[in-house]
Amino acid sequence: MPDQTLAGRKVAVLATDGFEQSELEKPVEALKAAGAQVEVVSPKPGQIQGWEHHDKGRTVLVDRELASADAGVYDAIVLPGGVMNPDALRLEPKAIDFIKHFVTEKKPIAAICHGPWTLINAGAVEGKEMTSWPSLEADLENAGARWVDREVVVDNGLVTSRKPDDLPAFCAKMIEEFAEGRH
Repeated sequence: MPDQTLAGRKVAVLATDGFEQSELEKPVEALKAAGAQVEVVSPKPGQIQGWEHHDKGRTVLVDRELASADAGVYDAIVLPGGVMNPDALRLEPKAIDFIKHFVTEKKPIAAICHGPWTLINAGAVEGKEMTSWPSLEADLENAGARWVDREVVVDNGLVTSRKPDDLPAFCAKMIEEFAEGRH
């Protein structure tokens, strides 16, 4: 019998062109296996382009365009990495407002690699213990976070990891925190 830990939960995966392939696909796979309803939300309609490190990867279908997405219907959010993806999302006021909903409503958030960049713009890192891709260390510390170098860090519903190699630990903690709900 499949795991139904997240049955009845709806999760947004906020991404755009330039996401790291495995950092979107593996969490989506884990969430669906746990019974969650998952929607890829993007400022761009149709499809978004993934990357596998430095090489172009596969496209992923967008389930809901950000302009018509209501953050209130989602129980949690995933922020995949890739350098281009979060950097582009940081410049989208609607994307930052979407993320801010999860912050203010204390809904669980999972961000990996460069994904935490968007959390800085959403005002969500001050006082939090977090990890990320190493190049974000100074950015996160300058925004008030306590950066640590561990495969996964959980701080009151916020799950962060460093890189694709951390995905097994990241996905396990993401499922655990999303099952707990609001913090």
